[in-house]
Amino acid sequence: MAGAAGEQHGSVEPPPAIELRGVSKAFGLVQANKNIDLVVQPGTIHGIIGENGAGKSTLMNILYGLHRADSGEMYINGALAPIHSSADAIACGIGMVHQHFMLVPNFSVLENVMLGSEGGMLLAEGREETLGTLKKFADEYGMTVDAEVLVGDLPVGLQQRVEIIKALKGGAKILILDEPTGVLTPQEAVSLFKILGTLKQDGVTILLITHKLEEIMATTDTVSIMRQGEMVGHRATAETNPEELAELMVGRKVLLQVDRGTSDPGEVNLSVSGLGCVSPHGSSLISDISFDVRVGEIVGVAGIAGNGQSELMEALAGMRPPSTGTINILGQTITADGQSDPQIMRAAGLAHIPEDRHKFGLVLGFEARENAILGYHYSRRSGDGRLIDGAAVTAHCRELMSAHDVRPANPQLTARNFSGGNQQKLVIARELDANPQVLIVGQPTRGVDIGAIEFIHKELIALRDQGAAILLISVELEEVLGLADRIMVMNNRQQVGIITRAEADEQTLGLMMAGITPDKGT
Repeated sequence: MAGAAGEQHGSVEPPPAIELRGVSKAFGLVQANKNIDLVVQPGTIHGIIGENGAGKSTLMNILYGLHRADSGEMYINGALAPIHSSADAIACGIGMVHQHFMLVPNFSVLENVMLGSEGGMLLAEGREETLGTLKKFADEYGMTVDAEVLVGDLPVGLQQRVEIIKALKGGAKILILDEPTGVLTPQEAVSLFKILGTLKQDGVTILLITHKLEEIMATTDTVSIMRQGEMVGHRATAETNPEELAELMVGRKVLLQVDRGTSDPGEVNLSVSGLGCVSPHGSSLISDISFDVRVGEIVGVAGIAGNGQSELMEALAGMRPPSTGTINILGQTITADGQSDPQIMRAAGLAHIPEDRHKFGLVLGFEARENAILGYHYSRRSGDGRLIDGAAVTAHCRELMSAHDVRPANPQLTARNFSGGNQQKLVIARELDANPQVLIVGQPTRGVDIGAIEFIHKELIALRDQGAAILLISVELEEVLGLADRIMVMNNRQQVGIITRAEADEQTLGLMMAGITPDKGT
């Protein structure tokens, strides 16, 4: 009817940029997508949300030709599109920026963007064309990036920018972004969304796959919700709210803000005094850091990424030796001229949930049960402490999976086959099972869906209430404000100050993150 009305007024509505009808995909007994219908209008930003494992990435991989649907049809700009490969998708004007970038680290930006369009054996034609493309995107969209820099030397925000440029250079008018802010700082995320807004104005259709409701509400025109492989709802973003979207994603009401209650801090379990670290080349990584964390307390560390938070965590975990100052854990003091390694720290009573679960928390090629005892393989978890008992390790992992809601509850599944949220819950389960008296945790919910965020936050609050001293490092201000009893802010690799939760709000913390102390005003 709408089309007929449009024709009467002398215009015809354009067909949807994307239309999926009854798309299904199974991997063995796992039904990843089931009868998915989806319509995306041209020149819009359309969000796809759902918990980890809901089938979002599988659906996008089907659209991009990396997987082939078992059944169903796909239409691009009104025409049936038999997409059987990424080459087919690119020919249809579809580009995709993956969650884990598909770039060659030891190639330059220019070489990465040229790949696939070299322009002949001598490369001169392709090089000149690509340089022109890079200049165009810098001038028109603000996507400036040095053509000659090696991609591996770029921060992740600029690597992502290279991925977007490469997709658009290939002629993409439909751009798929899979969890694009999972590895970005808040500042990089703001820059990305400005770029997406400009692309939308130029008629690019954008599919944004995310689990961050604030990004959906601030950025998209429409949103579709997936749960357990099925599409459970479609909404105009202006006509919904985070609470409704969260309930559709999870299938129940979700606490967007966990009740943390009041804390009753006791004695000091972790004390840091004058802590400093230098790089192998002698440059300062952190300097003059001093704070205490008490029994039954969460101390949050806030700051823009790159201001020393990672180095502080590495020093506390024994991964980086201090150059000055002391670390005292439950009466055991680590000094600059003493020994420090993760096993010493663990033996002293400290557990560590690292900010990068892939790099420091898991061995992705190991099974879940093997990852569940990493660092604790000499303990009761692996048997009698001498030889690893496979049955005991499997039973232990199964208990952890049940207690911490790790899905699927398969101890013999390799870690890389779990979703990001369930990988994170496996790491947290392992560390909390040690009943730590001191816990340091970095970015606990990075790349994690809303249902898992609620679960992880509840676990941290419960551990605090059981008497643990917790140091929480997060670039998410809402997370720090929601969990911490006191907050230390870092800027320029030093601490700016420590304030109570009652004194803290986003404006105050923002000023401190810029180096302005609340008492001095400078």
